[in-house]
Amino acid sequence: MGAAMNPPSMSEAKPSVNRRKGRLQLLLILLGVIGPMILATGMYKLNFWVPEGRSYHGELIGNGKTRADIGVQAQDDRWQMLVTAPKECAVDCQQLVYLARQVQIGLSRDASRASHALAVAQPLSADYDAKLQREYPQLQRYPLDLTTFSRTTGDQSVPQLWIIDPHGNLVLRYDPSVKGKDLLNDLRHLLKLSNIG
Repeated sequence: MGAAMNPPSMSEAKPSVNRRKGRLQLLLILLGVIGPMILATGMYKLNFWVPEGRSYHGELIGNGKTRADIGVQAQDDRWQMLVTAPKECAVDCQQLVYLARQVQIGLSRDASRASHALAVAQPLSADYDAKLQREYPQLQRYPLDLTTFSRTTGDQSVPQLWIIDPHGNLVLRYDPSVKGKDLLNDLRHLLKLSNIG
């Protein structure tokens, strides 16, 4: 009679069970680490599960565009409130410039983390230019490339105020109807969340 087949002993079965448990644990750890990154990337790229509610007041610019994409060549390693004037800097533009300065003052102890600037496509009137030199000594001024600006924004008439991060990325955009309190709250929130600038 042939030898009877003996079932595997307990000591032989235990390593394969432990090996399966180990693989399952490794898979769960990898899923816990890589899963959220894949989900976040998918949410950003495919724009799904994005919350409808928002806590900001301007138009969010989440497309990776920079200051250079709106026709302004500048460097600033702080958060910046940039007013762009594709036409002359008239009443609406001047109001935005005033608002940007007041918001920077309103930041109090965080004021050094932000700057305010003006980019114009046309020369300023002599009176307004003199006023800026006298009353806005910290205002940075840049030329605005109208071709690049209109290609990116599609608008050549309305002045706008942009919040730009220290890397030069466009974050939020506001039209002339923005309220100072809303702008201040948005910028304070960004500074609170940011470790840069």
